[in-house]
Amino acid sequence: MSALQSIYFKKETLKKVYDTLEKKGEKGIEITVSVSDETNQYGQNVAAFVSQSKEEREEKKPRFYVGNGKVFWTDGTIKKAEKQEDNTPVQDAEVVDDVLNGKDDLPF
Repeated sequence: MSALQSIYFKKETLKKVYDTLEKKGEKGIEITVSVSDETNQYGQNVAAFVSQSKEEREEKKPRFYVGNGKVFWTDGTIKKAEKQEDNTPVQDAEVVDDVLNGKDDLPF
């Protein structure tokens, strides 16, 4: 692990996002999280906003910010996430059998 951040979302903003998703019939939303090298006057350096398409960015459409926060721990290294091709099964047959037969240890 190389960094932990906290982000605060206002209830009003979450409601607005939820209402918009319902209105558009969307299943979810993609959020971009930006970590700045500089801290603002509130001690924050993390911002979260609704992701934009390339066209929206080129048209300079304003971002819809949904939250902000701060980095509260880092080891000094953050690596870019790369998708890895993996053809191994996610779960082995025994685990699947346990879940199907109600022998799992999940609290929900």
